[in-house]
Amino acid sequence: MPLERRRVYYSGRVQGVGFRFTTQHLAQSFEVSGYVRNLDDGRVELVAEGEPTELQLLLDSIHHAIGDKIHAARTESLPVGEPELRGFEIRY
Repeated sequence: MPLERRRVYYSGRVQGVGFRFTTQHLAQSFEVSGYVRNLDDGRVELVAEGEPTELQLLLDSIHHAIGDKIHAARTESLPVGEPELRGFEIRY
């Protein structure tokens, strides 16, 4: 199955509540690579790449685990490829 890459912008009470750590921990349960980071405007950005099913499972698990912190999530598709993503990390 072909890989997909998605970017999700989360807004709400998503900074200072363990959102990035929880997301990184959840991502390790799926065959995805990417990163999560805080943005200066108070949102959190997630970029993840993997098979569509794995990506959806990750997004569903984030919503299940910490959805009460999320007021809105905006998802967009990105081209797969450059820059290459390996592992799943918290970026600063």
